[in-house]
Amino acid sequence: MSDDEQPEPPHPGPKEPREWAPRDLGASGSTPPGRGAAAEGPDGPAGPSETAGPPGRPDATAGASAGTPAGTSVAPAGPGKRPKRPKRTGWRRFVPRWRVVLGIVLLFALLLIGGFVAGYTLVSIPAANAGATAQSNVFLYADGTPLASDGEVNRENVQLAQVPLTVQHAVLAAEDRDFYSERAVDPKAMVRAAWNTLTGKGTQGGSTITQQYVKNYYLGQEQTVTRKVKEFFIAIKLNREETKEDILAGYLNTSYFGRNAYGIQAASQAYYSKDVEKLTTGEGAYLASLLNSPSAYDVIAHPQNKPRALARWNYVLDGMVKKKWLGAPERAATTFPVPGKVKPRAGLAGQRGYVVEAVKDYLTGNKIIDENTLATGGYRITTTLQKAKQDAFVKAVDDTVNSKLSADRKADRNVRVGGASIDPASGKVLAMYGGIDYTKQYVNNATRRDFQVGSTFKPFVFTSAVVNGSTTQDGRPITPNTVYDGTNKRYVQGWKGTPYNPANEDDTSYGPITVRTATDKSVNAVYAQMAVDVGPAKVRQTAVDLGLPADTPDMPNGPSIALGTATASVLDMTQAYATLAGHGRHGTYTMVESVIKDGEKTELPSQDAEQAVTREAADTTTSMLQSVVDGGTGTAAQASGRPSAGKTGTAEQDKAAWFAGYTPDLATVVALMGADPDTAVQQPLYGALGFPRMNGGGPPAQIWAQYTKGALRGSEPKDFDLELQDGATIPVEPPAPNPPQPSTPGTDQGPTQGQDQGQTGGRNQGQTQGQNQGQTQGQNQGGRNQGQTQGQNQGQTAQGQNQGQDQGQTQGGADNGGTNTGGQTQGQDQGQTQGGTETGGTNTGDTEGPGATTTGLAARPRGSRSP
Repeated sequence: MSDDEQPEPPHPGPKEPREWAPRDLGASGSTPPGRGAAAEGPDGPAGPSETAGPPGRPDATAGASAGTPAGTSVAPAGPGKRPKRPKRTGWRRFVPRWRVVLGIVLLFALLLIGGFVAGYTLVSIPAANAGATAQSNVFLYADGTPLASDGEVNRENVQLAQVPLTVQHAVLAAEDRDFYSERAVDPKAMVRAAWNTLTGKGTQGGSTITQQYVKNYYLGQEQTVTRKVKEFFIAIKLNREETKEDILAGYLNTSYFGRNAYGIQAASQAYYSKDVEKLTTGEGAYLASLLNSPSAYDVIAHPQNKPRALARWNYVLDGMVKKKWLGAPERAATTFPVPGKVKPRAGLAGQRGYVVEAVKDYLTGNKIIDENTLATGGYRITTTLQKAKQDAFVKAVDDTVNSKLSADRKADRNVRVGGASIDPASGKVLAMYGGIDYTKQYVNNATRRDFQVGSTFKPFVFTSAVVNGSTTQDGRPITPNTVYDGTNKRYVQGWKGTPYNPANEDDTSYGPITVRTATDKSVNAVYAQMAVDVGPAKVRQTAVDLGLPADTPDMPNGPSIALGTATASVLDMTQAYATLAGHGRHGTYTMVESVIKDGEKTELPSQDAEQAVTREAADTTTSMLQSVVDGGTGTAAQASGRPSAGKTGTAEQDKAAWFAGYTPDLATVVALMGADPDTAVQQPLYGALGFPRMNGGGPPAQIWAQYTKGALRGSEPKDFDLELQDGATIPVEPPAPNPPQPSTPGTDQGPTQGQDQGQTGGRNQGQTQGQNQGQTQGQNQGGRNQGQTQGQNQGQTAQGQNQGQDQGQTQGGADNGGTNTGGQTQGQDQGQTQGGTETGGTNTGDTEGPGATTTGLAARPRGSRSP
């Protein structure tokens, strides 16, 4: 046998051709025809070898049986049919199949593409809109009388080549740093801005410079979906048809920079009085900062916003360095360029300009109209101001202050006056005095927030005490008749912070004194202690509830809050006092009756008032402020001829003097402020108008009285209808001197010729320096002591303890029928307490026996004082 020939293995029998069989059966477990135990050959049933299948293959029937439960019939699948897909169970039922997801994505992509093609085809670049040449806004008094018009838009177009390259880069650093490399729109930025707005991070813009130019020049400032869609497609088309340089030039000429300046050239003149070609890098960075929010970053119109403006200015310069448009050395050498004074148009002279700007701030600040939209003009704005009252305010200031200013007095050049008047019932601003002339002094003294309000803040402390049911350190309820210690430079008790001992005006000590009297005399020592008794945080909240803005600067969480360190505006304080006049009801003030454009009215915020503080708290405060006018520091206000309540106030170093007051139907605040006309730095008012000192009871109260009398002329005077807190009407009688006793055997019948020089209304815990000048000259006629009491009772309390010892020499005699064995004085101390710490009790007792101590007194350290 050759090597190529191999013996064949024995065959068990004839072999049929092998047919292909699937390794895995279908879900039904059926077996293909011709396979498995049920298959038959052409000659009959298959033999055992065929039933078992070919060697190495699993038996089909066994596979079916293994995958099918016992007793389950298996339906054969027809030729060419695919097995059925098993049904999903559990959470998989809610997950779409990938084919569905793919279909949705493709459909959405097709819709986007179709929408884009349709939008691009249908939206065309329009002609420049009317907003590119804005109209004037017209302002009216409440009765429809013309008040002012803000004039035509101030704009002067320039070529891009006229704008210094550093100024161009500053604008790009502020608004769109990738302008030259990016497309006309930035979808990522738009989505990011929308997300930040929705998540409460503030309204943010996602527009490129191209989109902003389209909005300024072709469309408008309205925040609508339609406008945004048009802006999107016009920007894309414009980017294909115009160069980046043309777009940037158009943006610089149409943007609003504040001060009624449209375009970079007008802005350069408005802020720096120079043409755009002469702008420095720092000046260009400041103008670029204004594009974000002109009113917020004008450091002359709003001095309190300078920190925000500086932060924005630094952001712009740092961006220029980051983009390599500015070198680090030049950046370090750049200083902030303070802009010049505004040069308003003559049409806004006098008070008109102040009112117009205040109304604009009201509309934009309350988000009634966007600043840029308002600047395009066309609005007819009816204010709440009443012409007769406005004229009365101007006359009162002219008669009391302006007519008396003298060039011979250096301090007179620093005098500024601000005033505002509100109807307590409606919250409407009826009159406003912003300054001598808007064309001469741009800053509105009625709305500026950079001068301390002084003691006009004190009533808020007392109001808070009543609202919160506060008590003194020794547990006595705080009412107008509660006694405090008015000692000069007395340390506040119960305060865990830095020790605090405020000085009273002119370093005067008052000793034990009621809250009402302390309010009349504006005693700092009393109100600093009361602020701690109430809680400074509660005092602050009450001030906000009454009407001060929550972000008012310098309302500290400490006793100094009572002294009026807060820098609220005249208008803010008028709101708060109007709330007191309105029995504690407060609604946000308003300056606008209606706003109409193209025949359509703009919706205004609701002025619904609510009970900000309890009526008892407001009315009890009013009752005390009536006393200030009747016999306290505000007596000049009596010239109004009306039932009045008010409070004087003086800022630190006499840099401002205030009078805040009201009648039942009119609340008005007047302030004199000291500011250098050239540098705007605050200055003391010593010597102004010929007064050695300027205080609220002087010219401010006089202006208030004359204005109130003129503003209410022709109306019937109204009395205050007050509901007072419990205990507010209980009088506190001054301690009476020791009366002479009837003559009895052993009684000192000599007359007491001297009398105490002051009233001790509180528990004297410090040094009593007042001398009892009454000398007992009568001789004891029946007692065992036969000598004469010749020494003076000087009431001296050594080392801070009032021990009530009679330091005069007792030479004998029975005092009041008793035996004087040491001259112990426990009777009422009627000498004037001028120093030390006061907690509110009274010195009581009779002259009865030895020991030489005064009952009811606690030993406390006291400072020295002068009479």
